[in-house]
Amino acid sequence: MDSGWWRPFSKTDSRVPFQERFLHQKNSSQDQDNLDRFVPNRSAMDFGYAHYMLTEGTKGKENPEVITPYQKKLAEAVNINDGTRILAFKNKPPTPVELVPREILSPPPQSKLSKPKRCIPQTSERTLDAPDILDDFYLNLLDWGSDNVLSIALENTVYLWNASDSSTSELVTVDEEYGPVTSVNWAQDGRHLAIGLNNSHVQIWDTSASKQLRTLKGGHRTRVGSLAWNSHILTTGGMDGKIVNNDVRVRSHIVETYRGHNQEVCGLKWSSSGHQLASGGNDNVVHIWDRSVVSSNSPTNWLHRFEEHTAAVKALAWCPFQGNLLASGGGGGDHCIKLWNTHTGARLNSFDTGSQVCSLLWNKNERELLSSHGFTKNQLTLWKYPSMVKMAELNGHTSRVLYMTQSPDGCTVASAAADETLRFWNVFGNPATAGKAAPKAYSEPFAKFNRIR
Repeated sequence: MDSGWWRPFSKTDSRVPFQERFLHQKNSSQDQDNLDRFVPNRSAMDFGYAHYMLTEGTKGKENPEVITPYQKKLAEAVNINDGTRILAFKNKPPTPVELVPREILSPPPQSKLSKPKRCIPQTSERTLDAPDILDDFYLNLLDWGSDNVLSIALENTVYLWNASDSSTSELVTVDEEYGPVTSVNWAQDGRHLAIGLNNSHVQIWDTSASKQLRTLKGGHRTRVGSLAWNSHILTTGGMDGKIVNNDVRVRSHIVETYRGHNQEVCGLKWSSSGHQLASGGNDNVVHIWDRSVVSSNSPTNWLHRFEEHTAAVKALAWCPFQGNLLASGGGGGDHCIKLWNTHTGARLNSFDTGSQVCSLLWNKNERELLSSHGFTKNQLTLWKYPSMVKMAELNGHTSRVLYMTQSPDGCTVASAAADETLRFWNVFGNPATAGKAAPKAYSEPFAKFNRIR
């Protein structure tokens, strides 16, 4: 509003415009030409009688019924000869009856039915040391199994932490010629763990018996940085750009080989149905593979090929409440999270997060997506789906947050970063209401190392 003419209204101000407008209309030439109005004649008025009535005549009378000469003249002018008074005060009009009750038109707010706002803690519940964890964007060194056991690879050693009883164990330390460990991934049963190595081998372990079952060889020529289980099929991705499906039940374990990436495969995720595989590579490409379409005879026959990212794609996450929805995140030269319909191949959304996207996780209990980032904030960011409005930003790590996984109940998220810390975040809910698979009272999973943070 222009301050040159605006000023607050007072009671006097609120009336002045209407009075001025009325007086202007009364004195206008148009009104003077209007001959339908009754213009009284001053000679016909009895001023003496009027003065008497104002001062003495109405004493003791609330509503005098005397007809004045002026009223008589006015009555004759409008053809009223029955003595009816005109210009007389009447009773107030009756109060209108409400045909529709007000409470129906304006019902009270249903505050008790509205869902209470969830409180998202802005700090981690626990911070633990993770010494010697590799600062390598293309590896996958952290995973939380369905039996509530967390696995993490620290250089040549794989450690297990059982969140149910807070026990810690060292599963295996590989020889220097095989290591370091470049990937870990739990099978759906929560018992068997796959371990990818720098020398191209893959080990299969029965963690309940602390026993190595077998070693898979021949699928790759270089390190295996990504793993993904699909029932008895273990899919491996290597620096050689190949994707290999291994049937761990048979001696000749290599059953299918997919060729679509020309650089290292750093992201692998099977859909919950087990029908589609998403792969991301250092060539900035995302592929969608369908086992019903791809075979050994047509290893390059992918279902979809997405080339819109401008940096390596490691972060991949299938939506738990919409089976054909995939989220992918680009590295330092891209900064984008993209959402895909893997049935049609259409890109549904793309937005710039402002920093390197290292990993992605969907909330299993709400329509939310969590991302972890590198330079400059090294934060975790929670997004509301599908609006992709930022709900929270979780800070604490001082280096890029390369690895992220979530507990079986979907409430707690564990993140590991190049600052050599492992942090637990209650970002997806409260275990007390969603189940107690991952208790909040964590013990030290790496007790033999000094805890300085």
